[in-house]
Amino acid sequence: MKLIVGLGNPGKEYEHTRHNMGFDLVDMLAEDLAAPAYKNKFNSLYTKVLFQGETVFIMKPLTYMNLSGEAVKPFVEYFKIDTQDIIVVMDDMALEPGRFRLRQKGSSGGQKGLGNIIDLLHTQNIKRIRIGTGEPLNKNVVDYVLTAPSGNEKEKIEEALEEALLALKYAIATNFDKAMTNFNVKKVKNVNGK
Repeated sequence: MKLIVGLGNPGKEYEHTRHNMGFDLVDMLAEDLAAPAYKNKFNSLYTKVLFQGETVFIMKPLTYMNLSGEAVKPFVEYFKIDTQDIIVVMDDMALEPGRFRLRQKGSSGGQKGLGNIIDLLHTQNIKRIRIGTGEPLNKNVVDYVLTAPSGNEKEKIEEALEEALLALKYAIATNFDKAMTNFNVKKVKNVNGK
């Protein structure tokens, strides 16, 4: 049994913003696996699907980002999901657009949704996939994360989301360590673009 938690904010005004990369990726996963429609329960939208012989819950907390743990904790307790079987998907300003990273455990790195989950589950041993949004140049952080990327940046993020979807499915089908080994590769280009 696995729980895949996408972090974001509910509401039309937040759709496809940088802060909703987690929602975007789990929606892609649900569509790719032909999961049933989301149910509204546990202060979240969630669905359940069988993939590679594994029961997979796909969840979007409706608590707003900073209180994500308030949806995750009761869900985990009700379905008796081990914290080792949780993967949280989120945006990360520390990574440039077009990059993503899988990580086994650690601090929240300032990501408040993940921080709230860590606090309420009393463990930093939460697997996570971080989707890079880059840092704002001229805007304040809140305005930056709550707007949608555009142009070249949007293209890079969409490519990262597609690749992160493959990594996520691979992690579910095999194990997270293997997914880290296969997908945590820096894309390095020289000045000629090769």
